[in-house]
Amino acid sequence: MTKSTDGNKIAAHAGETIQEVVANVQRVTALVSDIAGATQEQSTGLNEINKAVVQMDEMTQQNAALVEESAAAAESMDSQAHALTEIVARFKTGVNVRRAEAPRAKPAAATRLQAPKPVRAAVRRGPAQPELSASKQPVPTPKADDDGQWEAF
Repeated sequence: MTKSTDGNKIAAHAGETIQEVVANVQRVTALVSDIAGATQEQSTGLNEINKAVVQMDEMTQQNAALVEESAAAAESMDSQAHALTEIVARFKTGVNVRRAEAPRAKPAAATRLQAPKPVRAAVRRGPAQPELSASKQPVPTPKADDDGQWEAF
């Protein structure tokens, strides 16, 4: 009988040990499941971040293109303003005013454009000042697109 009592004790102890192992396996399974869920959330978050970075890159490229277009438009307006100033100066005084050509920055450079300063011709009184008469016409100037056509103002 002692052998059967000892066998019962060993079997009971083995059953308890198996129940502990099963409980530990269930805890490990729950932890692995939690890790898998967190990994999925991180993957989703990283995909969203990647999409946002791609959109920001596209917007940056669009902004860069707009800045270049704006710089080119500002440069064109500056040239047109100077040409208009020269034309108006010749019309008012009959003097051909030329501006000094300075090297221009590339359109992509971040430079601040300033408004052109008006050209002021000396005002002379008396016979030394040339007068425009109805028969005297201003000198024709080429168009801005320089297609070889002349246009009189």
